[in-house]
Amino acid sequence: MKFPSGQRFLMIYSGVLTLVFAGTVLMGATSNARRATFDQITVHRINVVEPDGTLRMVISNAADSPGSFFHGREYSRPDRKVGGILFLNDEGTEDGGLLYGGHKDKNGKVSSFGHLSFDAYDQDQTVVIQNLDNTDGKSSYLEINDQPDWSEEALAKLDNKVRGFPKAQQDAAYHQFFKTHPRAKHRIYLGTDDDRSSELTLTDPDGRPRIVAKVGVDGKPVLQFLDADGKVTEQFPRASTH
Repeated sequence: MKFPSGQRFLMIYSGVLTLVFAGTVLMGATSNARRATFDQITVHRINVVEPDGTLRMVISNAADSPGSFFHGREYSRPDRKVGGILFLNDEGTEDGGLLYGGHKDKNGKVSSFGHLSFDAYDQDQTVVIQNLDNTDGKSSYLEINDQPDWSEEALAKLDNKVRGFPKAQQDAAYHQFFKTHPRAKHRIYLGTDDDRSSELTLTDPDGRPRIVAKVGVDGKPVLQFLDADGKVTEQFPRASTH
């Protein structure tokens, strides 16, 4: 069946308009989906990723808390059952976190904590801000550490390998591991202890305390200088000889 040329033009024109309209609607729907607005959202976990899928941040409850990440690979962490935020670098490796929690058990014992940390590249925490309140006491502190150069992924692999082994076998494996993998060195500690004293400790590159400034629970201050063996070489005020 043939249509007059004018009618044929109208049909083509109508079809083009329909396609343009459909495309506009679809583009608008896509745009709205990419920029959705919510008044409230309830979730168990949120994974923030880059356009290529690289994980950059995890916001999670305790039940769905993530493991440890190294270069996009996740290693299980059964000990990490806490709510919080985990941050990852450009390569999908963990580089810090904000964790928190607390509860009172049926016997009235309180366990509460807050933790913010920043990690070295491929390693553990270099800066830690932490608050603890449990049966062992209360403490709040800032800690700065020197981390070694080896990748902590090696330790994550060992953790997953020996999990479930007898404790003696696990201890032996870790002992052997740390013979060739030096541990972190604590460099600065500033905080309060469970006896309500406050303390500032500065250490040398080997992690040995060299300067300690402390105010005891009795309110008395003391400043100590120590040698590499931990012996006090000078103290203010000087210790009483009586």
